[in-house]
Amino acid sequence: MRVTHLSTYHLFGGAAVAANRLHQALAKVGRLNESVESTLLVGTSNRQETHRPAPGVIYLANNFLAEQTAFGRFVAERLYFLPQERDSSVRFQFSPAKFGANLNFHPAIQQADILHLHWINFGFLSIDGLRSLFDLGKPIVWTLHDQWAFTGGCHYSRGCDRFLNHCHHCPYLKKPTEHDLSATVFEQKKQLFGNARVHFTPPSHWLADQGQRSALLHEFPFAVIPYAIDQTIFCPIDRIEANAWFDLPDMGRPRLLFGSANITDSRKGFAYFAEALTLLHQQHPDLKPEILLFGKGRSYLLSELPYPVHHLGLLTTDDDIVAAYNAADALVVPSLEDNLPNTVIEAMACGTPVVGFKTGGIPEMIDHQQNGYLAAIGSSQELANGLLFILTHPNPKTLRQNARHSAETNFSEEVVASQHIDLYQKLMSE
Repeated sequence: MRVTHLSTYHLFGGAAVAANRLHQALAKVGRLNESVESTLLVGTSNRQETHRPAPGVIYLANNFLAEQTAFGRFVAERLYFLPQERDSSVRFQFSPAKFGANLNFHPAIQQADILHLHWINFGFLSIDGLRSLFDLGKPIVWTLHDQWAFTGGCHYSRGCDRFLNHCHHCPYLKKPTEHDLSATVFEQKKQLFGNARVHFTPPSHWLADQGQRSALLHEFPFAVIPYAIDQTIFCPIDRIEANAWFDLPDMGRPRLLFGSANITDSRKGFAYFAEALTLLHQQHPDLKPEILLFGKGRSYLLSELPYPVHHLGLLTTDDDIVAAYNAADALVVPSLEDNLPNTVIEAMACGTPVVGFKTGGIPEMIDHQQNGYLAAIGSSQELANGLLFILTHPNPKTLRQNARHSAETNFSEEVVASQHIDLYQKLMSE
């Protein structure tokens, strides 16, 4: 059974990382019992990806001309949206899917028994390109990494629920109207899904619920299958070794970790983390944690934090990421909207408890006061209470063991790959 995964990127962004990890997990299972042959077809390489060939990974943009063409589709997509955007802050948070590649005759598509879609925006697949793939008649599995498939173009609706009936008056647009761009894209998707046969596999029950209630996807089958992670790589290591990796001083102070692809992304909630730290300092001045940060950008709030800050920069290797989690006593995830964050899975696999808001798929990952702490969304005080819980816990070793056990039970490669293979076999038999 040949499965071809489609992803805009290979290792750039959480959705791409999740797609690649699933491909690797299936490849390992396939080598053991020959039940599945996995290929990952990537739309374009991020610049640092071009020197990282991997087994079973094929770049559509595999030479200079093809890379320029892929970049041209990305630019065309952004320029198409530019006159419509509310402001620059939403520039990459809405995808009209106007431009994309035609993949029907690519060998990886032709030879596949099953096509498995992941995050396919930014000029990789247009709505017309999706329709042409659907028309091939092959079984389609689509892992939802955000809400885009069932909205009029936004990746996260930020509280707007018009996708339940019909998108219009979109808050991402400069001139929201009854017949704006979101309404047009919604109608195009309505036609796209009219006769399609797609099985959706969101990684969280939260996203499944959103999709199943949406006007576009409510009649389609769903199966919740979480992300996979290689737990021989993401695992607990000695704290001294983790500190040495970043030249962190070993002063015995507890550390709280915050990380994001972009620290300044308001959806990731750094402002709430900063406010929680201020409250913690005011209410418990005897506690003296250090703060670890990773990701792109530097928030203006950094200078206002009441504790020492170590900025680890961009973490580009698995070794970097594993060391960061193991150097921390907890990961803090104050996201206002999120699916099933890779950071939470990675932290737990490393035995690091997590403090986060009760939003999206995060409550499905954290067992309150067992492997972390859940705070009411938007409450900096409850977030501060969660930090206090971690910093004053009488048995932090138990928290770490519980976190690792959760990862082993829910996110192991064997568990997740088996769930996908069962679904593929079911679709093939049908």
